[in-house]
Amino acid sequence: MHARLCRSGSGVFNTSRTVLTPPSHSSFESNMDPTLTGRAVGASIRQGNVGNMSNNDVTSSIEKNQAQLLNEERDHAIKYKTCSWQKTAALLFSEYICLAVLSFPWSYSVLGLLPGIILTVSVAAIVLYTSLILWSFCLKHPQIRDVCDVGRILFGGSNLAYNVTALFFILNNTFIQALHVVVGAELINTLSSSAACTVLFSAVTALACFFVSLPRTLDQLSWLGSLSAAFTGLAILLAIIFAGIQDHPFGYVPGQEPIVTAFPVIGTTFVSGKCMSAFLNITYILVGQITLPSFIAEMKDPREFPKALWAVTAAEIVVFSVCGSLQTTYQKIVFSFLTPTILFLGALYSSITSRFIFLRVLHGLYHCYSNTLTSWSIWVAIVAATWCLAFVIAEVIPFFSDMLSLMSSLFGDFIFWPMAYLQLYPKGMARWNSPMRTMETIFNYFLVLLGFYVLIVGTYISVDSIILSYQASQFSSTFSCASTSL
Repeated sequence: MHARLCRSGSGVFNTSRTVLTPPSHSSFESNMDPTLTGRAVGASIRQGNVGNMSNNDVTSSIEKNQAQLLNEERDHAIKYKTCSWQKTAALLFSEYICLAVLSFPWSYSVLGLLPGIILTVSVAAIVLYTSLILWSFCLKHPQIRDVCDVGRILFGGSNLAYNVTALFFILNNTFIQALHVVVGAELINTLSSSAACTVLFSAVTALACFFVSLPRTLDQLSWLGSLSAAFTGLAILLAIIFAGIQDHPFGYVPGQEPIVTAFPVIGTTFVSGKCMSAFLNITYILVGQITLPSFIAEMKDPREFPKALWAVTAAEIVVFSVCGSLQTTYQKIVFSFLTPTILFLGALYSSITSRFIFLRVLHGLYHCYSNTLTSWSIWVAIVAATWCLAFVIAEVIPFFSDMLSLMSSLFGDFIFWPMAYLQLYPKGMARWNSPMRTMETIFNYFLVLLGFYVLIVGTYISVDSIILSYQASQFSSTFSCASTSL
């Protein structure tokens, strides 16, 4: 009974406890409404029969499956499917409206204002579209717990695909944690006049984030997400006000006019001119889909997810297009309001990673949904391990913009979401049965190519940019005590 009850709180897992093998979904699906299990939908997709299911049939099946999932964890001490769409929106706002917006002035200075804004709107629209595809995919495969399950389904149930996706999932989240360790150290350096070593500031940031990461469900973290988003919004509002009232922007040379360009400055190149890095910075800030299956899996009613998605997309386009470059005094004021964001967003990704590992280690056991000493000891140990790894990464790669570019190249995941569309609409008439459907299919093939381009070319350029910056001595050495203040 414990094994069965644990499935709804921990996703779907294999019966082996000691070997971390990909979960088996057959036992889960045997209890689901047969019209909407992953296997049934997968078979319908392959046969081109998805269109034969009426909207009422699909809606009814979704309702039955969600009701069953909620019922199975009704008596759990720790319940996972507890997020309303408002709480999910708070998590999304905290994920997207975050401190990475600080990289936008640099990106716009490289690309020019007009191309920068056009690129921001275009990428946001693509992310919205592919996120809705992913949401639809998760509804049709209710056994999905995280992006690793998506990878498994897209590649025909492949265990290798599951494990490779899991590796990239953990690395992506841990790199984001490391990014917040880097920025946390920058924050302390900027706000203080202390001569203490930057490594110490990084350790303090990691420790503070560790404590924020300890709640075991997204529902428990959502109120912190609201606080984080509110403080970030206030910081950005102050940035806009200060940009308007300051005498001159940061980096202004007396006697010279500030450089304001609608297009890239003549001579700007692909690598040394940082055009690709600027594109990757914008892309990475807007691409957060790798966590969306985890959010959807913990919603009481996943059908309401688009409400949260539309709200955050509208907000991010406005916010990302108006952030400016500030003088040092104003930077300190604005930066101080980003403290909750630095702590929370790193904690959010640590929580998602830790829950993924935790529920694999304890699958089928009472501890996975209880408040026992064993469960909490394992949870705390996993969270601590993620932050130790993040701290090491932060000290080995102690820079901001190039880290964003590298992460965008490696973990952008534009390949996955169009493939979900190609799964939903199979070969044959279903992909080409109308002009609009044909255009949409071609567009999704384009997104697959874009994903490979970002992965291959973006990674090469990001690494090359890092090498050039090290050669120019723009970065401090690893585990350096040098100040990183803005």
